[in-house]
Formats: sequence, C-alpha cells, structure tokens
Amino acid sequence: MAIVSLIVAAADNNVIGKDNKMPWHIPEDFKYFKKVTLGKPCIMGRKTFESILDMLGKPLPGRTSIVVSRRGYAHEGAKSASSLEEAIEIAKKTVGQETDGEIMILGGAQIYALALEKELVERAYVTRVHQEPEGDAYFPELGPEWQEIERDPYDGFSFTVLECAKT
Repeated sequence: MAIVSLIVAAADNNVIGKDNKMPWHIPEDFKYFKKVTLGKPCIMGRKTFESILDMLGKPLPGRTSIVVSRRGYAHEGAKSASSLEEAIEIAKKTVGQETDGEIMILGGAQIYALALEKELVERAYVTRVHQEPEGDAYFPELGPEWQEIERDPYDGFSFTVLECAKT
C-alpha cells in the first residue's frame, strides 16, 4: 500500500520561496532531498516543476514527475494531472514499478496546503532552515496531530521527519 509523504525545506518563519526560488543554498539539503525522493513518484505544481527545469535543465532524474495544473500542462519527461487526487492516482500506478510504496509531494505552497487540508499526507520530511528570510511562498503550519519521530540537527538547519497521528 502506498503512503503519501511530503518533503519541504522551510525557514523558521515557514518561508519556502521567493520569486519561485529557495532563499538559501544548502548542499546537504539537496543530497537529503535526492536520497529521500530517488526512485519515487514525485507530485508537484507547475511552478515547482518549472523551477526544477530552470535549475537542472531537465526533470528530476530517477523519479517520475507528475505535474498538477488546472489548465493542463505538457512537458517531455513529466506526467500531467488536473488535480492533486488525480496525481496521487497516477502515482499509485507507478509505485509498484519504481518504489517501496512511498509517493512524494514536492510542493509548492498551494499543493502543500491542499494536501494537508484534505489530509492526504501521512509523513512529512521537513528541513527546518534556521533563518527568517523574506519570501512570497509559505509552508502551512502543521497542527498538533503531527508528531516528530526523527531529528538530525546541523549547523543552521535540521532534518526532521514527522508523522500524522490522524492517518
């Protein structure tokens, strides 16, 4: 059975981006992101997918990219879905082929908010960046039902894993 997780790097003030870019550069976080998401279907909004294309020049290697866009979106190397629920259904069909049963949600802010509001997520991998930068995209506040099960502190940031007690 597939579980749905999200992965995010968020500042202490919950900023996740400014002008469709992360307001920090943490190489260890890129390595962590790759380790956690590699071989898994990855769901994201169009802006997040385009920011990956801007950074890498191609979709994330070794992962199935599923782009959620209400207006439809087509790009070589990515699947398209018109809703988050449709994207999860597409990902579930991919799970048996690629992964240990985990589907990853990569953002952005609207996708995270929708996934949490609809209680579609069971696990959250949160890199907490110990800064308070200005931004225009924010990660929603996690409620008390989210319990931290793992923390790995570093200088200036921490990798945390949380699980939802509701699911």
